[in-house]
Amino acid sequence: MRKLLFIAVLIPILAGLGWWYFREQALPDYGPAYREYAYVTNGKSNTVSVIDLRTFALAKTIPVGSEPTGVAANSKKNEIYVVNAGSSNVSVIDAEANAVVATIGVHGRPYFIDVAEDGKRAYVANSGSANVSVIDLEKRLVIGNVRVGASPGLARVSPDGSTIVVSNRGDNTVSLIDAKLLRVRATLPVCQQPEDIAVLPDSTKAFVACSGSSQVASIALKIETKAGEKGSDKKDDRVMALLDVGRTPVSLTLKPDGGELMVCNFDSDSISIIETGNDEVGNSLEIGQRPSRGVVALDNSRLYVTNFGSNSVAVYDIDLGRRIATLTVGSHPDGLALTPDQNYLLVLDTQSGDVTVIQKRKARKLEPTEYSLLTLIPVGMQPNGIVVKSFLVSTKK
Repeated sequence: MRKLLFIAVLIPILAGLGWWYFREQALPDYGPAYREYAYVTNGKSNTVSVIDLRTFALAKTIPVGSEPTGVAANSKKNEIYVVNAGSSNVSVIDAEANAVVATIGVHGRPYFIDVAEDGKRAYVANSGSANVSVIDLEKRLVIGNVRVGASPGLARVSPDGSTIVVSNRGDNTVSLIDAKLLRVRATLPVCQQPEDIAVLPDSTKAFVACSGSSQVASIALKIETKAGEKGSDKKDDRVMALLDVGRTPVSLTLKPDGGELMVCNFDSDSISIIETGNDEVGNSLEIGQRPSRGVVALDNSRLYVTNFGSNSVAVYDIDLGRRIATLTVGSHPDGLALTPDQNYLLVLDTQSGDVTVIQKRKARKLEPTEYSLLTLIPVGMQPNGIVVKSFLVSTKK
């Protein structure tokens, strides 16, 4: 009888604590200095929404420049960088204070920003001025503007920091910038309307999605060999292959191990899978209406794809080679991200102005799926970029 009474009292207490309590209990035991945030750019609100991932609550709304789009985190310091396409500048956010601490002017109509792995530089392609701004993140200033092709959409830095790959949508070329010399070392004709870029972890090859010709370009990147090493002194930049995929490939998602590349084909309602080692297109399968973005789990097991046209997220099991679940989210989902523990998927609903949080749990008997909708978090108008940052608050300032 006492045991039953204890349970009857305990259940309401646990319900009152809420799911957020158990989420905090499951996080690494880093103490009160630990932070875990998602930063969401709201293109039509001129703000960034900060979501506390320990509680899945909106922590703050930060005013930034006009039409914020791309967002990136610095892996070496507690800073977030937001590209403002309308005001042609970059807002620097101190992640500990969640406040803008600097604004860096670039050139015309930037949309994306990429940060080198050493955290020292960032690169912004300016689509309206046909150049790439190079930012010194320590000094918080532009140290160079490198002329590239017409209407550059994206500048992606290789993992080793040596090469910046730029997709020039206006003239169907790719510019390869030497990061040390800050000058273009090669301009390669590729396919029509090159946009998204993925670079292999070993920095030997880049892939560029061409939305206008239903192709992905495979590009070998120049390799310098050190004195005494076998082989030639260098291997020049060159286009290795133009790979046929589905209609309107809009985004590329590389597995963490670099072995496969997932292509979202917006107008074919499908994904294509490219074997990166031999440049072969393997499986292609229907994934949902208007697939737009993807993310792969760190263990290389699952691919998550937002279906812009059907208000859903598809879950693709990479080992099994098939879709295992379709999850309903908000209106016109696009960007997405996983939490560091890989147990929660954050989905940007661009039309409804919110973030859907999906929980992944251990599969149980008689349950149709291991995924469930956890909560919906309102943000600003037209959320279009997201990045997750986990860190310890600095003891020194």
